[in-house]
Amino acid sequence: MPIKSEQIQSETVSNKSIKEIMSKNVEVVSPDTLLHDVAKKMLNRDCGCILVEMDGRLIGVITDRDIALRCVAEGHHPSETRAEQVMTPEILYCRDTDTADDVTKNMAENRVRRLAVLDANKKMVGIVTLGDLSEHSNFPLIGKALGAICRREA
Repeated sequence: MPIKSEQIQSETVSNKSIKEIMSKNVEVVSPDTLLHDVAKKMLNRDCGCILVEMDGRLIGVITDRDIALRCVAEGHHPSETRAEQVMTPEILYCRDTDTADDVTKNMAENRVRRLAVLDANKKMVGIVTLGDLSEHSNFPLIGKALGAICRREA
Protein backbone atom coordinates (compact mmCIF):
# COMPACT_ATOMS: atom_id res chain seq x y z
CA MET A 1 0.00 0.00 0.00
CA PRO A 2 1.45 3.42 -0.92
CA ILE A 3 2.56 5.66 1.89
CA LYS A 4 0.70 8.88 2.50
CA SER A 5 2.46 12.22 2.65
CA GLU A 6 1.46 12.69 6.29
CA GLN A 7 3.42 9.53 7.17
CA ILE A 8 6.65 11.17 6.06
CA GLN A 9 5.83 14.82 6.71
CA SER A 10 8.28 15.09 9.59
CA GLU A 11 11.19 13.97 7.41
CA THR A 12 11.16 16.96 5.04
CA VAL A 13 14.59 18.56 4.86
CA SER A 14 15.01 19.69 1.25
CA ASN A 15 13.34 22.77 -0.14
CA LYS A 16 15.29 22.81 -3.39
CA SER A 17 12.90 23.44 -6.29
CA ILE A 18 12.44 20.91 -9.07
CA LYS A 19 13.47 23.60 -11.57
CA GLU A 20 16.98 23.34 -10.08
CA ILE A 21 17.32 19.57 -10.47
CA MET A 22 15.09 18.45 -13.35
CA SER A 23 16.41 17.32 -16.73
CA LYS A 24 15.54 20.04 -19.21
CA ASN A 25 16.51 18.25 -22.40
CA VAL A 26 13.55 15.87 -22.69
CA GLU A 27 13.02 13.49 -25.58
CA VAL A 28 9.52 13.52 -27.06
CA VAL A 29 7.96 11.60 -29.93
CA SER A 30 4.70 11.80 -31.85
CA PRO A 31 1.99 9.17 -31.36
CA ASP A 32 2.76 7.57 -34.73
CA THR A 33 6.46 6.98 -33.98
CA LEU A 34 7.37 3.31 -34.29
CA LEU A 35 8.50 1.64 -31.06
CA HIS A 36 11.72 0.57 -32.74
CA ASP A 37 12.57 4.28 -33.07
CA VAL A 38 11.40 5.01 -29.52
CA ALA A 39 13.69 2.27 -28.21
CA LYS A 40 16.62 3.67 -30.23
CA LYS A 41 16.03 7.09 -28.68
CA MET A 42 16.03 5.48 -25.22
CA LEU A 43 19.29 3.72 -26.03
CA ASN A 44 20.96 6.85 -27.40
CA ARG A 45 19.82 8.98 -24.46
CA ASP A 46 20.36 6.25 -21.84
CA CYS A 47 16.86 6.83 -20.49
CA GLY A 48 13.91 4.60 -19.67
CA CYS A 49 11.07 6.88 -20.67
CA ILE A 50 9.97 8.98 -23.62
CA LEU A 51 7.08 11.43 -23.55
CA VAL A 52 4.49 11.43 -26.34
CA GLU A 53 3.37 14.81 -27.62
CA MET A 54 0.80 15.92 -30.18
CA ASP A 55 0.20 19.51 -31.24
CA GLY A 56 2.47 20.77 -28.45
CA ARG A 57 0.51 18.90 -25.75
CA LEU A 58 1.62 15.86 -23.76
CA ILE A 59 -0.68 12.93 -24.42
CA GLY A 60 1.25 9.98 -23.03
CA VAL A 61 4.42 8.38 -21.78
CA ILE A 62 6.27 5.26 -22.89
CA THR A 63 8.66 3.44 -20.61
CA ASP A 64 11.06 0.65 -21.45
CA ARG A 65 8.73 -1.56 -19.42
CA ASP A 66 5.78 -0.58 -21.64
CA ILE A 67 7.74 -1.71 -24.70
CA ALA A 68 8.64 -5.02 -23.07
CA LEU A 69 5.18 -5.81 -21.67
CA ARG A 70 2.71 -4.17 -24.04
CA CYS A 71 4.59 -4.80 -27.25
CA VAL A 72 7.09 -7.64 -27.11
CA ALA A 73 5.35 -9.85 -24.52
CA GLU A 74 2.07 -9.54 -26.42
CA GLY A 75 3.72 -10.67 -29.65
CA HIS A 76 3.79 -7.34 -31.46
CA HIS A 77 6.80 -6.25 -33.48
CA PRO A 78 8.48 -2.96 -32.46
CA SER A 79 9.00 -2.04 -36.13
CA GLU A 80 5.26 -2.30 -36.75
CA THR A 81 3.84 -0.89 -33.50
CA ARG A 82 3.24 2.82 -32.93
CA ALA A 83 3.84 4.74 -29.72
CA GLU A 84 0.13 5.42 -29.21
CA GLN A 85 -0.57 1.68 -29.10
CA VAL A 86 1.47 1.06 -25.93
CA MET A 87 1.79 4.46 -24.25
CA THR A 88 0.25 5.21 -20.90
CA PRO A 89 -2.18 8.05 -21.60
CA GLU A 90 -2.30 9.38 -18.04
CA ILE A 91 0.41 11.99 -17.61
CA LEU A 92 1.42 12.49 -14.01
CA TYR A 93 3.30 15.69 -13.44
CA CYS A 94 4.67 18.14 -10.94
CA ARG A 95 5.30 21.88 -11.11
CA ASP A 96 8.75 23.37 -11.61
CA THR A 97 8.23 25.31 -8.37
CA ASP A 98 7.57 22.20 -6.25
CA THR A 99 10.22 21.17 -3.74
CA ALA A 100 12.28 18.01 -4.10
CA ASP A 101 10.68 16.51 -1.00
CA ASP A 102 7.14 17.29 -2.17
CA VAL A 103 7.81 15.64 -5.51
CA THR A 104 9.35 12.62 -3.78
CA LYS A 105 6.16 12.25 -1.74
CA ASN A 106 4.07 12.68 -4.91
CA MET A 107 6.00 9.85 -6.59
CA ALA A 108 5.56 7.60 -3.57
CA GLU A 109 1.81 8.24 -3.41
CA ASN A 110 1.40 7.57 -7.14
CA ARG A 111 3.96 4.72 -7.27
CA VAL A 112 5.94 6.21 -10.16
CA ARG A 113 9.65 6.77 -10.72
CA ARG A 114 9.42 9.83 -12.95
CA LEU A 115 7.22 12.85 -13.51
CA ALA A 116 6.89 15.39 -16.29
CA VAL A 117 7.60 18.90 -15.04
CA LEU A 118 5.22 21.70 -16.06
CA ASP A 119 5.56 25.45 -15.63
CA ALA A 120 2.83 27.87 -14.52
CA ASN A 121 1.42 27.86 -18.09
CA LYS A 122 1.18 24.04 -18.08
CA LYS A 123 4.00 23.87 -20.63
CA MET A 124 6.34 20.90 -20.29
CA VAL A 125 9.75 22.19 -19.24
CA GLY A 126 11.48 19.02 -18.08
CA ILE A 127 11.33 15.64 -16.44
CA VAL A 128 12.42 14.54 -12.98
CA THR A 129 13.26 11.01 -11.91
CA LEU A 130 13.63 9.33 -8.55
CA GLY A 131 17.34 9.15 -9.37
CA ASP A 132 17.48 12.94 -9.79
CA LEU A 133 15.70 13.37 -6.49
CA SER A 134 18.01 10.96 -4.67
CA GLU A 135 20.74 13.57 -4.94
CA HIS A 136 18.58 16.39 -3.56
CA SER A 137 16.09 14.92 -1.09
CA ASN A 138 16.78 13.25 2.23
CA PHE A 139 17.74 9.56 2.31
CA PRO A 140 14.98 8.28 4.64
CA LEU A 141 12.36 9.95 2.43
CA ILE A 142 13.86 8.51 -0.78
CA GLY A 143 14.02 5.06 0.82
CA LYS A 144 10.37 5.19 1.88
CA ALA A 145 9.35 6.48 -1.56
CA LEU A 146 11.23 3.68 -3.32
CA GLY A 147 9.68 1.12 -0.99
CA ALA A 148 6.19 2.45 -1.74
CA ILE A 149 6.85 2.53 -5.49
CA CYS A 150 8.20 -1.03 -5.63
CA ARG A 151 5.72 -2.61 -3.24
CA ARG A 152 3.31 -5.00 -4.91
CA GLU A 153 -0.36 -4.43 -4.37
CA ALA A 154 -2.14 -7.19 -2.47
